[in-house]
Amino acid sequence: VQLQACGGGLVQAGGSLRLSCVASGHTFSSSNMGWFRQAPGKEREFVAAIVWGGGLTLYADSVKGRFTISRDNAKNTVWLEMNSLKPEDTAVYSCAQRTSFWSPAIVRDTRSYDCWGQGTQVTVSS
Repeated sequence: VQLQACGGGLVQAGGSLRLSCVASGHTFSSSNMGWFRQAPGKEREFVAAIVWGGGLTLYADSVKGRFTISRDNAKNTVWLEMNSLKPEDTAVYSCAQRTSFWSPAIVRDTRSYDCWGQGTQVTVSS
């Protein structure tokens, strides 16, 4: 399985970006997907996750109400719509795939994911 993330870039505070992550292989539709981010000098942190069928989502408190995760299993794609961006959202954003069960506690944990994309840089200027 390979994950290819794109859509990052430079945007002013208050702006929007939409990240995409396309998965190869045949396990996407049965996998839970997550977005994580890592800012310089900081640990990777959870941003959002979506259950395999799309009916459940989970967000970090810092992005709740501003970011939306969604997926289309027919296209093997998961998106992260980011609105009202803030300078503190600046980071490398990566998508990840978890083939095991959904658990709100577990999907926040970077160690619970089986496969990672290469990341895409998001920079928010003030």
